[in-house]
Amino acid sequence: MRKIAIITARGGSKRIPRKNIKEFCGKPILAYSIEAARTSGLFDTVMVSTDDREIAELARKYGAEVPFFRSERTAGDFATTNDVLLEVLEEYEKRGECYDLGCCIYPTAPFVTAAKLKDALGRLEGSGADTLIPVVAFSYPPQRAMVVREDRLVFESPQYLDSRSQDLEPHYHDVGQFYLFYTEAFRRNGKLMVGNILPYVVSEMEVQDIDNQTDWEIAEIKYRCMEGRTRS
Repeated sequence: MRKIAIITARGGSKRIPRKNIKEFCGKPILAYSIEAARTSGLFDTVMVSTDDREIAELARKYGAEVPFFRSERTAGDFATTNDVLLEVLEEYEKRGECYDLGCCIYPTAPFVTAAKLKDALGRLEGSGADTLIPVVAFSYPPQRAMVVREDRLVFESPQYLDSRSQDLEPHYHDVGQFYLFYTEAFRRNGKLMVGNILPYVVSEMEVQDIDNQTDWEIAEIKYRCMEGRTRS
């Protein structure tokens, strides 16, 4: 079975300029995704999909392939991860290289480690699932969410007004770090987020959306905590 890690790192970033190569705890944040994929030893190919020459140069420095640049269609603001992955797989096929399993890793995912990738793949193999997606539980039950209507605060789901938090079913959301998928199923489903999906539950201490400078600083704090636990 041939496996490919695809790290999606386009050049445009509106909220944090040059986000994908900004220094994070001592090195470019993109380097963490590349190193996790390469160190895992799982993949025949570790590549970066980008439209940016500076990102491509940095990716190659840390050991990833950049055999081609994104098309104009997949380099725009409205291109989806699904679009990018499909383009990568098709471009490799044109070169006579086909893959049975893919792993999409985001470039701003320093919490992804080689150990997590190995563990995740071990769970996916033999599970019968099409895809594995890391998720984290919402910190507060969404069943007890409130909304503002006509300038007044009301419960979105009033039937849960008197429910105890611990009695409500946990809800999860995608952490935006990596996705493991069988390529045949991905083509059949057309998207990562449909089909037979296996959850990979991670700790809230190893999850952080990075959309602004405050998010970045929180992510660095969490990363240092994770690193400290690993060394102890």
